Amino acid sequence: MSVNANGKSPIHPFTTNPLLTRSDFQDACISILNPLLPLFTPAQTRVKVGSTATRFDEGGAQIEGFARPLWGLASLLAAGDCNYPDAERWRQGIANGCDPSHAEYWGDLEDSDQRMVEMCPLGFALAVAPNTFWAPLNETQRGNVGSWLRQINELEMPNTNWLWFRVFANLGLKKNGAEYSHSRIEADMDHLDTFHVGGGWSNDGPKSHHQMDYYSGSFAIQFLQLLYAKLAGDFDQERAERYRSRAKEFALDFVHYFAPDGSAIPFGRSMTYRFAMAGFWGALAYADVDLPSPLTWGTVKGLLLRHFRWWTNQADIFSNDGTLNLGFCYANPYLTENYNSPGSPYWCCLSFLALALPNTHPFWTSAEETYPTLSLPEVQALTYPKHLVVRRGGHSFLLSAGQACHYAMRGTHAKYGKFAYSASFGYSVPTGSYELEQYAPDSMLALCDDADGEVWKTRRVTKDARFEYPGSENVPVLVSRWEPWVDVEVETILIPPSEGTPNWHLRAHRIRTGRALKTSEGAFAIYGCRSDNGRMLGRLEKRPGKGGEVIEEGTVQNGSSALAVSSAGAVGITEVYADAGGRLGRIVLADPNSNLIHGRTLLPSLAIDLKSGCDAWFVTAVYALPGEDQEWKSGWEQKPKIPDWLLSRIKKNLEM
Repeated sequence: MSVNANGKSPIHPFTTNPLLTRSDFQDACISILNPLLPLFTPAQTRVKVGSTATRFDEGGAQIEGFARPLWGLASLLAAGDCNYPDAERWRQGIANGCDPSHAEYWGDLEDSDQRMVEMCPLGFALAVAPNTFWAPLNETQRGNVGSWLRQINELEMPNTNWLWFRVFANLGLKKNGAEYSHSRIEADMDHLDTFHVGGGWSNDGPKSHHQMDYYSGSFAIQFLQLLYAKLAGDFDQERAERYRSRAKEFALDFVHYFAPDGSAIPFGRSMTYRFAMAGFWGALAYADVDLPSPLTWGTVKGLLLRHFRWWTNQADIFSNDGTLNLGFCYANPYLTENYNSPGSPYWCCLSFLALALPNTHPFWTSAEETYPTLSLPEVQALTYPKHLVVRRGGHSFLLSAGQACHYAMRGTHAKYGKFAYSASFGYSVPTGSYELEQYAPDSMLALCDDADGEVWKTRRVTKDARFEYPGSENVPVLVSRWEPWVDVEVETILIPPSEGTPNWHLRAHRIRTGRALKTSEGAFAIYGCRSDNGRMLGRLEKRPGKGGEVIEEGTVQNGSSALAVSSAGAVGITEVYADAGGRLGRIVLADPNSNLIHGRTLLPSLAIDLKSGCDAWFVTAVYALPGEDQEWKSGWEQKPKIPDWLLSRIKKNLEM
């Protein structure tokens, strides 16, 4: 018997779906919906997926569990060629939940009520599948639905993507000839348009903060703009065409967030929405956008279906009852936000929108095409989010100048402030606020001003973030300045991999401090367990692999470098320049469940203590090679060189 013969979760039908055809996609949607059926309340108005709490009431949380699957269910029914008998539960739930005299009434709305969010999938369902959700209702029930939805027109809402939810509540009523507020739609649309900053990108709310994550694309803004272009084109044609035009620009940036294997680069908040990250690609098809080159319908189809297939390999996204859990690749409360109820992950159902397309649409009739590797640059500067996206050496990741959420966010520095975010290695969030292991600062420079190393700070708010094009090769780099304390300033320069060393990127830091500091800079976090028995990696050693071949796994801490090699690949970090003494390489055992993709990770890092009054440069090289059984050694041994322009810049600063 194997020493690693651990138990497994029940097989979920989603994880065995090939996801090649429209029929497969329908089955995938149904496999997400079915486990919810035993969890409905008696009058079908709520679904209790779990028991963890949110900043809003339990009723609102269970209404989330009811309403968010409507994104998928309505798309499944919209084309009229699929029968899902249990859709009746949702229709009954809508009728009873909107009835103020019913024991399971959803309740009157308050300002900034979470129920407003769930009006968006409800309005969408009424608009695209009226024969299921509206036509069978009697006049009293229709009146109740209209009255409940129209409450949103008289209440205050956050100045963010939430305004879209009021638009869709009114659109759902308009599409069925019910009373609605056209003036509210127009006012909200005019205001939402002020979020646009250029190139198809919109900030998620006020422009006082730089926040452009998946909410700018698939989770909300671009996705809902394209739904609006389809559903409101009959009365707002000019705006609909403008949204299609923006989507064409956005698509040429957004494609870089996806890897050839179907994975996407996790970045920002609400990562528990999982495959909602790909919702934009279905929305492009739904709105019949004239695709920009090099994208084709076969390309777009591949981007969506490969992403779903990547998720079929993540079996731990499901609880044993088949429902989606809170987490990314496994159940993980540390990455969640205070608004994530157990029903929140079902926002992912919006990515089933392609099911609303008939089987004659070119999205479905086109042959799936591979990722357009040859047509897209390997390194691309994205002007508006200030990201450098990289696809080299088998690794898709981004370098970030740093963003900031405009309100208190759990782990906000981890979700927006890291130097790099990877499709293969994910990112880590803090599990506590005591010592480095709980901070788990992968792809960050962590600083501490107490002697015991208890409390650490990392980049959270950046200043003067910008692209520069130094050197003769005109390769973009990202520059930012950040001040963790009033007497500490750090300038950071992020340099993408060169062709000769495709698995290395460089980070240069100038640290000027008026206080003594401990410092620790991390590479990517990597799965930290042995492939033969699942125990934590020890020192680098050779051992027999699963097929009898010799493999090499483990960790190395050698002077000013640190390396970890496991079945997930190889990650390392090394010092290539320091004028304040070399840093010490070490392996940080990150707290369990800090990383989005793997629950047990190691963090190759460099550490040094700095004295008060120090003004010093450090240049770090980070190595990352994803994938099992990769030949990592030759790449690791070929260290990158510091560009001449950077050496000149360092020398100039030191002479000042």
